[in-house]
Amino acid sequence: MSITSFPMEDNRKKAIPPNTNVAGQETEDDAIFNISLRPRVLREFVGQAELISNIKVVITAAKQRKEPLEHVLLNGPPGLGKTCLAHIITHEMGSKITATSGPAIERAGDLIGILTNLEKNDVLFIDEIHRLSKVVEEFLYPAMENFQIDFVIDKGPYARTIKFNLKPFTLVGATTRSGLLSSPLRGRFGILYHLDFYSPQELSSIIQNSSKQLGIKVEAEASLEIAKRSRGTPRIANRLLRRIRDYAQVDKKDKIELQLTNQAMLALGIDRGGLDEFDRKFLKVMLDNYNGGPVGIDALAANLNEDAGTIIDTIEPYLLKAGYLKRTSRGRFATALAFKHFGLPYPKDSQQELFE
Repeated sequence: MSITSFPMEDNRKKAIPPNTNVAGQETEDDAIFNISLRPRVLREFVGQAELISNIKVVITAAKQRKEPLEHVLLNGPPGLGKTCLAHIITHEMGSKITATSGPAIERAGDLIGILTNLEKNDVLFIDEIHRLSKVVEEFLYPAMENFQIDFVIDKGPYARTIKFNLKPFTLVGATTRSGLLSSPLRGRFGILYHLDFYSPQELSSIIQNSSKQLGIKVEAEASLEIAKRSRGTPRIANRLLRRIRDYAQVDKKDKIELQLTNQAMLALGIDRGGLDEFDRKFLKVMLDNYNGGPVGIDALAANLNEDAGTIIDTIEPYLLKAGYLKRTSRGRFATALAFKHFGLPYPKDSQQELFE
């Protein structure tokens, strides 16, 4: 089971668990968090303006009432800032965060151990919360609703239920597939937010901010070009920036220019539409093998030798948003834009016309 604790301005005098920040010392986890180029406070967060505005309101209200924040569910494609927001919420509340993931909590006992170690107003962050097992999920219900857990001791006729009171805490759940969450679990979150893809202008601002932390200048044209090829995702934008910085360093350049950016993108296999090698392979299978569709996800997964869930979570969201793909009850269709991207004529057959 993988659990990481990030204390946020926590001055409680108690036994200090691993990874706890003491007297301003930077822990290993804090160092990793800093290297990730993530913002630490709400005012540094770029994009998702309406969501950030709403978060400010609920955090301010909770602090005024001196209550823990209600449980928060963050939904959206990977790399848009769900984990980052969980840490920011913790920081703004002046609390400590314990971070884990759905697959890491294998048994109910693991969850009990985590919950009983939480202090008042602490944040428990569960990434991929839709992957919690049913047994573990059911233990969460009373914990979220009444800050209690029920567990059975002994067996047979001697079995009895023990109630254990927990200290009030905030659960922040993150999911890329909210449809897989059960209704009872989803209904226990008081605050639900959806994160959407970022605009090129927002990503350009993020790139400029990250470049300052990385110690390299980026021309405005270059940062916008990186942004356009980042699939609307800050994580990808920062990853591309780091790789282009490598090319600039090897070429002994003190700043990233548009020409260097285009050369690096070509070497990295990122085309002007932001599609990488796997995106193009995905679309080419649809175009070459199925004449653009319709085709089911299982057939695509078999052709690509890839897990269907991975395709749904990481490949399809951007292709759908960018207009290269349509998903219908009949299956997946490649759009006219996908055919144009590969320089192929768009077949206006009857099946395609049904969904145009």
